[in-house]
Amino acid sequence: MLVVIVGALAIGAFIVLGVVAFVALGGILLVLAAVLGIRMWWLERKMPRQRKSTNSKPQPGSSNSAVIEGEYQDVTSDQDEHRSD
Repeated sequence: MLVVIVGALAIGAFIVLGVVAFVALGGILLVLAAVLGIRMWWLERKMPRQRKSTNSKPQPGSSNSAVIEGEYQDVTSDQDEHRSD
C-alpha cells in the first residue's frame, strides 16, 4: 500500500514539474520570438531609408534611366560563311 501512495505522489510531482517546465520553456520561446519579430520589423523599416539614401546620390556618369543601350556587330569571317561541314 505504501508503494502505491509513494508512486502516486511521485507521478503527481512529475506532472507538476513537467507543467512548470513546459510553461517556462514556452515563455522563453515567446520572448525570443517577440525579440526576433521586433528586430526583423525594425530592419525592414530601416531598409527603404538606406536604399533611398544610396539611390539619391547621383554618381558621375550614371543616369536615372533603367535602360541600358549598346551596339553589337555580328562578326563572321568569310571562311565561316564558305565552310561546308
